[in-house]
Amino acid sequence: MRTILVTYHSRTGRTRALAERIVEGAYSVEGTRCLLKPAGEVTEEDFLAADGLVAGSPVYFGTMAAELKSLFDRMIVLRKKIGLKVGAAFATSNHPSGGKETTLISILQAMLIYGMIVTGDPMDTGGHYGLACSGAPDEDSLLCAEKLGRRVAFIAQNLIA
Repeated sequence: MRTILVTYHSRTGRTRALAERIVEGAYSVEGTRCLLKPAGEVTEEDFLAADGLVAGSPVYFGTMAAELKSLFDRMIVLRKKIGLKVGAAFATSNHPSGGKETTLISILQAMLIYGMIVTGDPMDTGGHYGLACSGAPDEDSLLCAEKLGRRVAFIAQNLIA
């Protein structure tokens, strides 16, 4: 059984909506267990138990929200134990361009510094840095979220198997 931790910061509920669909996608991979938590509630035990981590944030000045950055800062003591975990990112913004890619990269940078194996979104959803949407998630964004969750769970199952 592989565990995927999906964590996020969400002030308006938009980022949480994507997180919930990512969890649905991850659950579609047999042998996957998911843990969905706001960034401020993630414990060291959650972080260590996860085989995959999908982290999401609204765009705050072109980078991840302080609440998500705080999670990566708090868990730095675990850095040497995180190396073979799969990582992926997602972001939301009110603006059509609005810094989503730089926010995704800020999350992926933290994961790379942890030594994680990062992945972007699947090729059939765009194949870029991760999942991003403008405004409230529409059905297409939610479908892409589901596919990202499935991708991370699939990679975690096969990488660690």
